[in-house]
Amino acid sequence: MAASTLPINIGISDEHRRAIADGLSRTLADTYTLYLKTHNFHWNVTGPMFQTLHLMFETQYNELALAVDAIAERIRALGFPAPGTYSEYAKLSSISETPGVPTAEEMITLLVEGQEAVARTAREVFAIADEANDEPTADLLTQRLQIHEKNAWMLRSLLQ
Repeated sequence: MAASTLPINIGISDEHRRAIADGLSRTLADTYTLYLKTHNFHWNVTGPMFQTLHLMFETQYNELALAVDAIAERIRALGFPAPGTYSEYAKLSSISETPGVPTAEEMITLLVEGQEAVARTAREVFAIADEANDEPTADLLTQRLQIHEKNAWMLRSLLQ
C-alpha cells in the first residue's frame, strides 16, 4: 500500500480533522494577511515614532513569518492541503487589506485590530480542537493567542 493511500489514524475523527483544518486555514489566512500588513507598515512608516515602530513592526512580521509555517504544517499533519495563495487568503481572512499609506497612528490602530482578529479566529478554532482532544493544535493556538494578545496590548499602549 502506497503511503499516500494510508488512512490517517491519529485518534481524531475525520470530521474533527476537517473542521480543525478548516479553522486553521482561516487562522493561517489571518496570520499571513497580518504578516503582509505589518511588513508593509514596516517599510512605509514615517514620523516621530519611526525608529520605535520600524523595529517593532520588524519584530512582529518576523514572528508572523514563522507562525504561518507552523500553522500550515499542522494543517498538513491533519491530512489536508494548506492554503497558500493570495486569492485563498482573501476569501478566508477576516482581516482586510489597507489601501494607501496610513499615518503611523492609523497603522498602530490597524495592527491592534489585526492582532485581535487573529486572536478571535484562533479562539474559535481552539474550541473545536479542545472538543476533539487535539492537544497539538490546542497548544499551537494557545501560543498564538498569547503572542497576539501581547502584541495587541503593546501596540495599544503606544496610543495612550
